[in-house]
Amino acid sequence: MRALVARAVGEPPRVEPVELPAPAPGEVRVSVRAAGVCHSDLSMLNGTVAAPYPLALGHEAAGVVIETGADVTRVEPGEHVVLNWAPPCRRCWYCERHEPWLCERGGVPAVARGRTAAGEPLHVTLGLGALAEEVVVPETAVIPVPAELPFEAAALLGCAVLTGVGAVRRTAGVAPGESVVVIGLGGVGLSVVGAARAAGADPVLAVDVSPTKAKLALAAGATEFLLSDDSLSRAVRGRTDRRGADHAFECVGRGSTIRAAWRATRRGGTVTVVGMGAKDDVVPLSALEIFHSARTLRSSVYGSSDPDRDVPALARSVLDGSLDLAPLISDRTDLDGAAAAFDRMARGEGARTVVVP
Repeated sequence: MRALVARAVGEPPRVEPVELPAPAPGEVRVSVRAAGVCHSDLSMLNGTVAAPYPLALGHEAAGVVIETGADVTRVEPGEHVVLNWAPPCRRCWYCERHEPWLCERGGVPAVARGRTAAGEPLHVTLGLGALAEEVVVPETAVIPVPAELPFEAAALLGCAVLTGVGAVRRTAGVAPGESVVVIGLGGVGLSVVGAARAAGADPVLAVDVSPTKAKLALAAGATEFLLSDDSLSRAVRGRTDRRGADHAFECVGRGSTIRAAWRATRRGGTVTVVGMGAKDDVVPLSALEIFHSARTLRSSVYGSSDPDRDVPALARSVLDGSLDLAPLISDRTDLDGAAAAFDRMARGEGARTVVVP
C-alpha cells in the first residue's frame, strides 16, 4: 500500500510504498476513504513536535473495516468507522475521573508499525498514519458511525470538529448571548466559530492574519471578520461595549496569539488555548495583570471530549442537518496531492484539505 511519509524535519514528505503487519489480536485493518490534513502533522514536519522517522503522516480520517484480528468485538468487516488518535485506556487515574482526554497512555506522537519498501522500521503519526490507503490500529482506535454519513464529514469528526466543538461546549461552556472571539481560522478555528454560533453566542468575532479567511469565517457562522494586527484588542472592545469578549479561543498555538487572546478578553473572562505550540514559546503575563484581570487561562485538549461518546453524537448532528461541515472543506485532493496541502497550510491558505486515497 501507499502512504505519505516524512523522512526528516523540514524535508517535504512524499508518497511511498510501505508494508503494514496483519492485524494482531485486538487490532483491525481499515481502508481509508477520506483523511484531513491537520496542523498537528505540520508540527511534526517542521519540528515543533519531535517525532521519529521515517514517519507515516495523518491522524484525522474515516474508512471501512476490511479485516479484524482475533478477539475483536467492537467492529466487524464492512463497518464504517472514524479513527481516534487518542483512544483512552479507561483504567488510569484520569480515565477513572472521567477525563479520558488526559489519559496517561493516549496521544503519543508516534508508534512503530510496519516497514518501508527498503525494510526500515516505519513509525505512524499518533498511532494511525492515516494519510495512507490503509491503516492497522487497535480496535479501541475505531469508532463506528452510520454508513450514510459521508466519508469526508466523518474524517473531520476525528480531530478538527471534535476539538473545536468540544472546546466551545465542554471546555469553555459558552452560553447564549455571550461574546466570543476566535483567533486562527483553520479547520479547528472554523469549527469553534460554528459551534459558538450554534451555542447562541453573539457577537462571534473571527480573527486571522489573512483577509482571504473572511468569506470562510462568515460561512461558518461568524458575525464579523477582523484582521489580526496590533489594534485587535481595541477592535474587539469596540464591539463588546468596551469590555472585551466573554470568551477568546486561540487556535494557532503561538505565544503572541495567546497574548492577543488574553488582551481581547474582558475582566473575569475566559481564554481557551486550542492550538498546540512550541515548548520554548513563552507567553508573557505579569503578576499584576493576572490578579487585576481575574481572567481564566486554560487549554482544551481534544475538546475535553470522550470520542466514543461524542463522535457518534456529532455524526447524528451532521445527518440531521444541525451541524454543517461544508464550510470547513476548502480543498480536495488525492494522496499524491497531500504534500502540496501541507504547503498551503504553512502559508495560511484555505481551511481543511480532505485527501481521498
